[in-house]
Amino acid sequence: MLPHQFDPDAAAGEGSGIYGLPFTPEESRVVVVPVPYEATTSYGGGTSRGPEAVLEASKQVDLFDHETGRPFEAGIAMLDVPENIVRWNREAKKLAHQKRPAVAKVNAYGDRVNAWVYKQTRALLDANKIAVTLGGDHSVPFGAIRAHAEKYPGLGILHLDAHADLRDAYEGFTWSHASIFHNVMTKIDGVAKLVQFGVRDLGQSERAMIDGSNGRIVTFYDPDLATRKEQGVPFAKIADEIVAALPNDVYLSWDIDGLDPTLCPGTGTPVPGGLSWNEAIGVLRAIVRAKKRIVGLDLCEVAPGDTEWDANVGARLLYKMIGFALLTNT
Repeated sequence: MLPHQFDPDAAAGEGSGIYGLPFTPEESRVVVVPVPYEATTSYGGGTSRGPEAVLEASKQVDLFDHETGRPFEAGIAMLDVPENIVRWNREAKKLAHQKRPAVAKVNAYGDRVNAWVYKQTRALLDANKIAVTLGGDHSVPFGAIRAHAEKYPGLGILHLDAHADLRDAYEGFTWSHASIFHNVMTKIDGVAKLVQFGVRDLGQSERAMIDGSNGRIVTFYDPDLATRKEQGVPFAKIADEIVAALPNDVYLSWDIDGLDPTLCPGTGTPVPGGLSWNEAIGVLRAIVRAKKRIVGLDLCEVAPGDTEWDANVGARLLYKMIGFALLTNT
């Protein structure tokens, strides 16, 4: 419950939590787990600084939301940035980017991160919280997805991304950001469906995995979405089709580079194209229309660039995702 003196329209107070809120994790319905890890970055870096940048930018977000109302009233808190992950990231990055990468050692760090994220997420789910993973690169939510698939067997993942992320041990790294959904779909039995949208950069082997999945992986390619919009198909109809491919319980795994890169210029692997802000939120609206339930989520690849823009967009996107998750969990 909010303190009587808390004014949601006031500036964030000194020492306040994410979005300027006064909640502890114990008091909150929604708990954000920061995972500042990016050891296998294959192009631009900086996503390990994403959680702290989003935390800072979140304090400029107005708490009343026109579409979802007052999600802050349910309680939203962020755990402290974990020093062990910061240390593992520093050590693993050094091993990954030396002249001869120590692949086995980097993979072992990935095992540690996965186990840590799983433990944090499982504890939150056992306490009936909505657990949010905040990366870091897109390798970090594996443990969170595993925990959600255990609690919600038959889960569907709604994956926004410029990339398919279905590569097998990319550059030799088992837990690469480019391999997250290859790992999820081959190592986690409780995931019934992976529905991807915004994808516009993928390899032949990834396309073969999609085509050979017998419908377990459904990909809405960005060029096809663009063509349909040019032909006059309303985006709301497209969004409804994307959501219709999902089961009732939905986990959001959103890489910010699925958006138009003007919204995330600092992200590590930007690709021309992508969704506008309103189109991305339109897919969340479609989940509500379909009466499906968002049971958990992650947001990854927010990398603070030369300005605060990436973190600003990331903080606002995260608030929207949380708001719609709460709206579907009433």
